Amino acid sequence: MPTLDWLNRAEALTLSDKVPYRVLDPVSEHHSPRPLAGAPKAGNPLSGKPDAELTQGQGERVASDDNLLIQGDNLDALKALLPFYRGRVKCIFIDPPYNTKSAFEHYDDNLEHSQWLSMMYPRLVLLRELLHESGSIWVTIDDNEGHYLKVLMDEVFGRSNFVVNALWQKRTSPDARLPLGDAHDHLLLYAKQRNLLQLGKLPQSAKQLKNFKNPDNDPRGAWASSDYSAQGFRLNQMYEIVTPSGRKVSPPPGSCWKNVESVFLQLVANNRIWFGKDGNGVPRRKTFLSESEGVSAWSWWTNEEVGHNQEAKKEINNLFGADEAFTTPKPERLLQRILQLATNPGDLVLDSFLGSGTTAAVAHKMGRRWIGIEMGEHAQTHCLPRLQKVIEGEQGGISQAVNWQGGGGFRFLRLGEPMFNADGSIHPAVRFATLGSFVWMQETGAPLALSPTPSPASGRGGSVAEGEGNKTPLLGVHEGRAIYLLFNGILGDKRPASGNVLTNEVLAAIERICPHDGPKIIYGEACRLGAARLAAAGVTFKHIPYDVKAR
Repeated sequence: MPTLDWLNRAEALTLSDKVPYRVLDPVSEHHSPRPLAGAPKAGNPLSGKPDAELTQGQGERVASDDNLLIQGDNLDALKALLPFYRGRVKCIFIDPPYNTKSAFEHYDDNLEHSQWLSMMYPRLVLLRELLHESGSIWVTIDDNEGHYLKVLMDEVFGRSNFVVNALWQKRTSPDARLPLGDAHDHLLLYAKQRNLLQLGKLPQSAKQLKNFKNPDNDPRGAWASSDYSAQGFRLNQMYEIVTPSGRKVSPPPGSCWKNVESVFLQLVANNRIWFGKDGNGVPRRKTFLSESEGVSAWSWWTNEEVGHNQEAKKEINNLFGADEAFTTPKPERLLQRILQLATNPGDLVLDSFLGSGTTAAVAHKMGRRWIGIEMGEHAQTHCLPRLQKVIEGEQGGISQAVNWQGGGGFRFLRLGEPMFNADGSIHPAVRFATLGSFVWMQETGAPLALSPTPSPASGRGGSVAEGEGNKTPLLGVHEGRAIYLLFNGILGDKRPASGNVLTNEVLAAIERICPHDGPKIIYGEACRLGAARLAAAGVTFKHIPYDVKAR
């Protein structure tokens, strides 16, 4: 497959592997006094519940600790999320800098072309790692880099996983200053695995609902009719139809009927074919409103359907005032359309170029879990207050359309120190949850259901198997192997070694608290047991930090 080449491409291709894992430092928690409607069913890495399902029941809201606002460089932040969210994100939306050669207050959107490509490539690589196998990524871009981005995403996600380039009509009228101004942005859609992607339907618009009537008083209610002919020639679909009035009808030139004759006769028997009030019309198929699953989307998104730049600016001005408004926001209706197609309530949504916080705001109002990453100060000056207003029940954007009344919450985090110091030792800020998830991903290639920040209830430690006040070093069992971590005094040992050293006493405690009849992998700072004792207990010991690989 052809690939792009640019200055420093080789470095960009390996950058995601070289980025150090960092800790995420908690800053604040934000909760609404309004109760949530329903308890979440979907498991998530923050609550420690298993991911048995990725979706919730319709209308249920997500728990407040499911949502994260992260301030920091998005490349480092995406790497920090990998041990907890690899393969868990159902939908990614990003609105990266367009490289338009113009100055923006909140962004440097004037990167040289090769720098822009080098910036995007490693981020796309990490985003793909975070995406669920049935998930999708949506990227807005304009003509400055859009066609290069298409080739770049072909390389990262695979050309076969390209779905569509939707065109969003972002303007309501031509720009009089230009001889031929652009009216649209590109919206590139890729799947993680194209054969697993299932996009939803859009709800009927008010205009479309007017097409549903009931001229024959059908007891099944209002219906709309559609042409029963189809383009092309299929011999077994070229039969003659006799209308109730006795008129004989054949398919129009260059067309055939949509179904074979036996299916057509069944539809007639079930009163699903309409020949007009006089029974003399060309056959049309009836679709009942009660049976309609919605409308299929296509690649042309008008500003009447999903909003435009002026609408987005008005939304931001109402939130922050014209003097503090964000320069290039997206309308909430645009994000609503994407999440309607790509997610269900309870699914996890990620935006690593959060900007003014639109993606997180819309996801929250629609009952999705979300993670938003923003590097600049406006993570605190724009995103934080906007999301606070959302949980308090602000009524801008799509709020009235989705009957948003407020509720839920989120946690505000900042990117912290690297997990490993320059000498290779583990940074003192690292806690059990972070290192445990890191070790689990190293051993299994999958994320572990642990929080990236320590819970106040569990102190310094914590694990999947941790119950009411009981601490256990067992991370879990994978393919018959139990994986343990001795770190930060997880067994409650207050001695200088803090129980991080594997001794006979520690092994006995492990076998008493969290036994496993099979092979065991135990990570610790040191081991005082001989090879024979380890073999007899079925233990493979691995040293911290030397056997913890940064990958």
